Amino acid sequence: MNLTEYLKKRLTQRKILLMTHAVVGYPSLEANWEMLEMMAEADVDLVELQMPFSEPSADGPLFVKANQEALRNGIRWVDYFDLMQRASEQFAFPILMMNYCNTAFSMGYETYCDNINRNGAVGFIIPDLPLEEYGDLFESCRKQELNPIMICTPTNTKERLQKICASGSGFIYCAARKGVTGQNTELNLAAGNILQQCRQFTDLPLALGFGLSEPDDLRKLQGKAEIAIVGSALLKTWESAGKAAYRKHLMSLAEARI
Repeated sequence: MNLTEYLKKRLTQRKILLMTHAVVGYPSLEANWEMLEMMAEADVDLVELQMPFSEPSADGPLFVKANQEALRNGIRWVDYFDLMQRASEQFAFPILMMNYCNTAFSMGYETYCDNINRNGAVGFIIPDLPLEEYGDLFESCRKQELNPIMICTPTNTKERLQKICASGSGFIYCAARKGVTGQNTELNLAAGNILQQCRQFTDLPLALGFGLSEPDDLRKLQGKAEIAIVGSALLKTWESAGKAAYRKHLMSLAEARI
């Protein structure tokens, strides 16, 4: 799949796109499947499936807990890729693997990319892998026609943003603020600045994440970013209020795209 072309086509139907997230194995694989079914019902545009890791350095307390509990529950690579394959066969939305660099390094970059491609995903996000350390991973991506999703942050210089954007594929992931996921983000000048700066250096769609939670966040982003990323907020709703509230929250986000 040409991810950029897919996104541009979706943008002819709605003003902004929605990417959602699940930590595989938390609360359980069965719960993950229910979440994915609701995401399909809401016609979300993209989904990140996170492979649990013991030290998820970009994640806030809720996702740290989710990673730890999933590992404690015995989640394995085979379980992760089995869910990815089932989801890619069942649902229309493209899937991205989200993981930390230890996973890709331990697996070997070629095997890592082969597993992603074989199980139906279109690319990956590795938040703790600096651009300079990608090395042969870019070559493996090209062979497998995968999209390495690059992350830009407010702490990056303009020169570094330009390098990161030049290496991107599919879309560029912009962090709305410093710090980790999960804290509510005020869509202020800092968030606008990172989008404006990245827009100078790439024609790829821009996604904004880290702390988005409500339909109004999507409405405020229309015309500034192409994709809104909501992860922790949905999991928080699942934990605090249950499946019905999760579905209601998800549907309200989906409705805010147009």
